[in-house]
Amino acid sequence: MAFFKRKVQFNDDLGFGSAPVLKNQRVLNTDGTPNIERTGLPWFKFDDTYTRLVTMSWPRFFLIILTAYLIVNTLFAVAYNAVGIENLNGAKGTTLRDQFFDAFFFSAQTISTVGYGHISPQGFVTSILAAFESMLGLLAFALATGLLYGRFSRPTSKVSFSKKMVIAPYQNDKGLMFRLVNMRRNSLIDVEVQMVMSFNENVNGKLKRSFYPLELERSKISVLSLNWTLVHPINEDSPIFDKTLDELKVAEVEFFVILKAFDDTFAQTIHTRTSYQDEDIELDAKFKIMHYHNDEGKTVLDYSLFDKTEKILVD
Repeated sequence: MAFFKRKVQFNDDLGFGSAPVLKNQRVLNTDGTPNIERTGLPWFKFDDTYTRLVTMSWPRFFLIILTAYLIVNTLFAVAYNAVGIENLNGAKGTTLRDQFFDAFFFSAQTISTVGYGHISPQGFVTSILAAFESMLGLLAFALATGLLYGRFSRPTSKVSFSKKMVIAPYQNDKGLMFRLVNMRRNSLIDVEVQMVMSFNENVNGKLKRSFYPLELERSKISVLSLNWTLVHPINEDSPIFDKTLDELKVAEVEFFVILKAFDDTFAQTIHTRTSYQDEDIELDAKFKIMHYHNDEGKTVLDYSLFDKTEKILVD
């Protein structure tokens, strides 16, 4: 017998497979990424380089760019010294260290096509080396510019989900609630949210992972201008009706939230998602109202109250 009652047939895969969750591990991380550890892939794939450079964090991206810049200039500095530092007019270093840095900074000027004129190449081999570095610099900076444009122009979502879900009185029963807000100043249009519950259940003596869609009081809005509190009514039609948090924990329940909206800044559809577990649910609580009217009658949205909750006195 199923632990959660079902009223509709639903796809029991949802892209995560039917293998049961063990040790209360998340299927989906709170940042929307699958909680999967991938092995067997090569450490470096040339055809995947662009995707990794565009999607990685900004600090890591700039670290890679800086590291590549230093390595290339170091290699060319070594090459100029190998050809002969005397072939660089204006290089005045007398020690190996000073000669290396003369060649290094000449390389930095050449690769960026700045050319201050303090040091200049002489001789056929050194001139060929400088010409090759100049061409390499043009290609490298064009590539870096393209990567920067790709990172800035890539449509990303800045929708933030509340850290907690709350169970509060709703109509004649209770409701499972969470809220979201757009952290940017632009508008999101045609916002649509889907909520799915995932849980372990015993089917014919075999433990498997099942998925069940949860009905929301409202799943679509035309424009997201303020915060939006979404409610799943916990009535007799809800699969979690009369279920305690301990029972949800035993079934290793996880709630997926999947959002789709149209971003009028990028003129593209964006997607984002998150998940909640039983430990993220706060009983008999409600979210604090995060918008109010100022003295001029204008609506003010206070983001500092986004994750604030308050207890509800229950008779």
